[in-house]
Amino acid sequence: MVDYTEGAGIQYHVGLKEGDVGKYVILPGDPKRCRKIAQYFDDPVLVADSREFVTYTGTLDGVRVSVTSTGIGGASASIALEELCNCGADTFIRVGTCGGMQTKVCGGDLVIATGAIRMEGTSKEYAPIEYPAIPDLEVTNALVSAAKKGGVPYHTGVVQCKDSFYGQHQPEKHPVGYELMEKWNAWLGMGCMASEMESAALFIVGAYRRVKVGSVFLVVANQEREKQGLPNKQAHDTESAIKVAVQAIRELIWEEKQKGMKR
Repeated sequence: MVDYTEGAGIQYHVGLKEGDVGKYVILPGDPKRCRKIAQYFDDPVLVADSREFVTYTGTLDGVRVSVTSTGIGGASASIALEELCNCGADTFIRVGTCGGMQTKVCGGDLVIATGAIRMEGTSKEYAPIEYPAIPDLEVTNALVSAAKKGGVPYHTGVVQCKDSFYGQHQPEKHPVGYELMEKWNAWLGMGCMASEMESAALFIVGAYRRVKVGSVFLVVANQEREKQGLPNKQAHDTESAIKVAVQAIRELIWEEKQKGMKR
């Protein structure tokens, strides 16, 4: 591969090098959320700010951890994951927002993904469509444990991942709206919990790179509740999802230390 940094020794997009990040990384989409998440770390330091990729590194329970924004969608998220892996990170938690799909999923709830529908383009350039997009079990279990301890309403299940926000919310205006609506109804019929944009790509790239990836989302609202005339509360503060992600990393750190003591 061409070295587009011309020997600078950093990853081309994220602007990081080995040693800049910890093994555990939280992945929000919005660069503005990075500083908010980093406030949960001890001694956080801004180590890179390149394009949509902002990175802070600090510690949790004496272990180096980082937060890197990915921008919106699987394409940019996959770039972040690839380059963070090149810098030595190996455990990732995606934190973001989603739209609820099952009517029991309400605004303000959390959704922890146990799998992702690959209705996006990025993952198809890594694996055949028959290969499932699933998160790491240890990371997922840590997220569930953290949500329980935090007393946060949460759901576990499959999420749908797409590339077009407006393809979901205004499919009737698109020339291929018939296909979008048919598939949406199929996902509903299969019990899909929520719709978002990054997990499928992250889970597939994580499998390819042999790293651990999990996802937790704040439900902003639920368009299916709106359609049925049900109360449709909106929520925009991602604090509960962030707290669950941070607690999950603490649990993973504790588990790793316990394994080390037994060796």
